[in-house]
Amino acid sequence: MTSQSQAIFSRAQSVFPSGYTRHLAVTKPHPQYAVSGERSWITDVDGTRKTDSLNNFASIIHGHAHPAITRLITEQAARLLCTVLPTEWEVKLAELLVDRIPSVEKVRFMNTGTEAVMLAVKVARAATGRSKVAKMEGGYHGQYDLIEASFQPSPSHWGDPARPTPVAHSVGTPQSLLDELILLPVNDIENTRARLRAEAPNLAAVIIDPYRLQLGIVEPTHDYLAMLREETARLGIVLIFDEVFCLRVDYHGMQGRLGITPDLTTMGKIIGGGMPIGAVGGTSELMSVFEIEGGEPKVKQSGTFTANPLSTAAGFTGMTLLTPTVFDQLAARGQRLRDGMTRVLRDLHVTGRAEGVGSFSGLLLTDQPLRNYRELATVMGGGLGDRMQAFQKLLLAEGVLTLRGGFIGSTPMTDDDIDFTIEAVRRALVKLDA
Repeated sequence: MTSQSQAIFSRAQSVFPSGYTRHLAVTKPHPQYAVSGERSWITDVDGTRKTDSLNNFASIIHGHAHPAITRLITEQAARLLCTVLPTEWEVKLAELLVDRIPSVEKVRFMNTGTEAVMLAVKVARAATGRSKVAKMEGGYHGQYDLIEASFQPSPSHWGDPARPTPVAHSVGTPQSLLDELILLPVNDIENTRARLRAEAPNLAAVIIDPYRLQLGIVEPTHDYLAMLREETARLGIVLIFDEVFCLRVDYHGMQGRLGITPDLTTMGKIIGGGMPIGAVGGTSELMSVFEIEGGEPKVKQSGTFTANPLSTAAGFTGMTLLTPTVFDQLAARGQRLRDGMTRVLRDLHVTGRAEGVGSFSGLLLTDQPLRNYRELATVMGGGLGDRMQAFQKLLLAEGVLTLRGGFIGSTPMTDDDIDFTIEAVRRALVKLDA
């Protein structure tokens, strides 16, 4: 029988290239179109319910249709959707972020995490008078063409492991832009230190996700992050922590958990309560590039929907609900899931490991260490990538929405939801090996 999702996809192919408007939603032979969500479950147009272990790439930490957030959005929409005038909501959300995140003394809002990264680079360049930016090979920081380079480069373009070659992520990126990018080999302390010292006169900033590269697989070690903090401070380079993804790890963000404070922090996802948002926060000295006293600001920034009252109101409400106790509960359920998946691997004699922290969990079907992007790419290209894609599709058939073996929790998830997911993993692994 022809499903409603299949029928909608046929229409989509007439208006979208290949039928999709974002590549991470690609599912063969066609996606399943969502129609509603409640708590930790989502329902598609064919009436099939799934537990949502993706939560819109970590942005919806309170699940779907949280009553306090939906009520606030409804009330605010009836009063004021958007205006060129500021509202108190933006001040309240900024006050909350300043209070919680160690590096944040002043804040600027925008509409996406990608915009936050773009603005953080502008801040660093204006403050230092330098133009180049460094990132980790394989690191993901949104779709700014300078910073998305070498997110997933092929082995034929890697170059020297100690001095990776910047590779455009999309056709058409000019070489002149790539010349402004320095790639660093994550977890290689000595080579990274040497590169930073050599490039310091022209290097404005280093940006890194302090939790994971490659959307949650390769982890920077604490020693590596501590070295970055030490060297950038000594060399006058701005250290940017991209916490768009990982701010949900802890009440004080990943930097609070690590005890390492950057100069700038990019934020998004959970700080919007499910609505589009981005933010840059940092020291008062760095953020002074936006100040208007005494003449023109060094960095000019605005936006039609920047700090709109729907996003800031929903964000303040959602963040207020995230108390230390709630973060403890998220972490406990995350550990329950990881423990359960570890038992399943052991019971089925399947090679792999369950890992993660807080509400982030991952099931990787290999026991090989993955200390950097190149090790990951080699293993994925050797068959693990196809195996993980098949596993993801089997999980979807079992009623669990994930991406590449990643499981992202939400506050309404119950122990029963976690146990349902564990048993779905068991069934999917049995079918995968069959």
